[in-house]
Amino acid sequence: MPEPTDPLPRTVAVLLAAGAGTRLGRGPKALLPHRGGTLVDHATATLLAGGCDAVVVVLGAEAARVRAAAALDDARVHVVDNPTWESGMASSLRVGVAAALDLSPARVVVAHVDQPGVGPDDVARLLAAHRPGRVTASRWTAAVVPDVTAGPRPRWAHPLVVDAALAAPAAASAHGDHGARDFLRTHSDLVDVVDHPGDGRDLDTETDLDLLD
Repeated sequence: MPEPTDPLPRTVAVLLAAGAGTRLGRGPKALLPHRGGTLVDHATATLLAGGCDAVVVVLGAEAARVRAAAALDDARVHVVDNPTWESGMASSLRVGVAAALDLSPARVVVAHVDQPGVGPDDVARLLAAHRPGRVTASRWTAAVVPDVTAGPRPRWAHPLVVDAALAAPAAASAHGDHGARDFLRTHSDLVDVVDHPGDGRDLDTETDLDLLD
């Protein structure tokens, strides 16, 4: 008889959606309208369609309003609140990763709610490229950089996939709004990069609103 094959690794995504959208000035970006729903609905559906088994959505600013307005009632979606969201993205990352690890995944995807250019194919491409014990990060080849004086695009971008054994130390290394950047730099030998053809910009200012078209 043939040897049984291992099941596909259980993948849990952490969707960071706690910010107040201060720079954009339109309230929490999670609630921005996009494709007939909200941005948090779109991002959650994208992660699930791309191959994630579950999504942990981390809320913060106006969390009660986001819960009421968004369609986050899928059994695969776990909504958690970050009471210290104002301290920066790092605290949301730690809250989300802790909740994700409670689900005993083999790997954790970290994604931002304000990247409407991310599609299911991009998520699937990342998951297919990921290797156990490593980190797989995105690089957006078609991303628009309005300010040409800002320097080259970062080598690593979101979404990214982190082996479950690396997720907690990566989250612990985060501070302020810098996320796991220091962890990636310190462990650059563990990081693989996947190129995506689309535009994975963050929706930060009025100049980025074309991403919602």
